Amino acid sequence: MKKRILVAPLNWGLGHATRCIPIINALIDEGFVPVIASDGGTLTLLRKEFPNLSSIELPSYNITYTKNGKLFKLKLLKDSPKLLKVIKAEKKMISRILDHNDIAGIISDNRLGVRSKKVPSVFMTHQLHVLSGKTTWLSTKMHQKFIKKFDVCWIPDAPGNINLSGILGHVKTFDIPLKYIGPLSRFNKSNAKIKNDLMVLLSGPEPQRTLLEEKLLSELKDYSGNVVFVKGTIEKEQTIQVFGKVTIYNFMTSSLLEKTINESALVLSRSGYTTIMDLAKLNKKAFFIPTPGQFEQDYLAKRLTEMSLVPSCKQNDFTLQKLDDVKAYEGLKPFDFEVNYKELFSLF
Repeated sequence: MKKRILVAPLNWGLGHATRCIPIINALIDEGFVPVIASDGGTLTLLRKEFPNLSSIELPSYNITYTKNGKLFKLKLLKDSPKLLKVIKAEKKMISRILDHNDIAGIISDNRLGVRSKKVPSVFMTHQLHVLSGKTTWLSTKMHQKFIKKFDVCWIPDAPGNINLSGILGHVKTFDIPLKYIGPLSRFNKSNAKIKNDLMVLLSGPEPQRTLLEEKLLSELKDYSGNVVFVKGTIEKEQTIQVFGKVTIYNFMTSSLLEKTINESALVLSRSGYTTIMDLAKLNKKAFFIPTPGQFEQDYLAKRLTEMSLVPSCKQNDFTLQKLDDVKAYEGLKPFDFEVNYKELFSLF
């Protein structure tokens, strides 16, 4: 009898969903049966990727951004009672799921209430430090308090000094075991012929995703090269629009996305951690525009710019001319990190 493992990514942008794809594939390869649990676009995406797996809809965190990035922290504070309510509802639901289904273990990607004392429960995150400006100590303390209720924490990064997450994913000591499982990406590099001068890859919560889409589409009117523009809006059907040299997709499945990134000379995107892991695996040159108000993306973009790997700028400051900066930067490089999934899953 194959063991069933609940895999539950947070629905906040698409990064949590996409980095769970290699974990789900590895579970299948190792003889487990993954059960997907999430909500919204994340659940839709994973159902498209794994149509044969069973899935469960979880309560939604409903995290949205403010139009003014500076107010995002205030909004999160205001929403925190609502968040705690959802975490409580998640715990109740997980308890019911375990009562009625034969589940041998849980892998939660940043869903704070998806755990149980009855089965081994893993929390996956690259954020042991949660940056929030002057309140970083508080947001970190609160996040770590939730993480410590799990049995083990998996960090999708390398443990040493050469890593992708910097201070976010590295602490001196922790109360539960930490396991560095290497950067996770669903993609593989190919030596494809370059067809696109620029690929725009959008994702993340509203309204900031739409605001950046509108800004970039207006800027790109004057761009002379071939552009592939992926909006990152998961809908029932894929749509493709062509305006001159710009081809716009609402979303792409993994295989098309992998092929298109490999065929693109430069990728313009948010500095979300999953995007960084993907672009490192594919050895890409990039330009980053962090989501306004998201301290984590600001930190990651700034760190990679200071390391002379990827240039970046604030959303309001972006102009087409800024893409010329890319020439002076090295681009992202893949890691030599082999994860032993047999050993990793021995917990279950």
